[in-house]
Amino acid sequence: MDFINQNILLVAIVVISGLGLLWPMFFRPVGTAVNPGEATLLINREDARILDVREASEFAAGHIPEAINIPGGKLSECLHEIEKYKDKPLIVCCAAGMRSNKACRDLKQNGFEKLYNLSGGVDAWVAASYPLKKGGRKK
Repeated sequence: MDFINQNILLVAIVVISGLGLLWPMFFRPVGTAVNPGEATLLINREDARILDVREASEFAAGHIPEAINIPGGKLSECLHEIEKYKDKPLIVCCAAGMRSNKACRDLKQNGFEKLYNLSGGVDAWVAASYPLKKGGRKK
């Protein structure tokens, strides 16, 4: 116990490093990760749809053209809105990629198979100088 008290900073570094190594085991990405260029190819070649799981206010401030907005917290109650895309490629995005991974997990549990997660989210889309559209929710 004296060792821990005297070396609390060292112990904290070890614990944080251990958690960093274990993080990928517990939070594995669901769906295939795609960058903005790969997402564009999927849209153009395979008629992929884009599902934006950000909140409505974030979506209205700027979203990928033709994206469908269903906030992640409402996904389970709004699945009927995207059922028709169950057999088509579906690119899921959020601001930076964290919420979209959870949404992909939920969609997979509900039978969606062709899931793609936009790596870096809308932030990566903007960084690649791709266009955004402003306005309300698209269904």
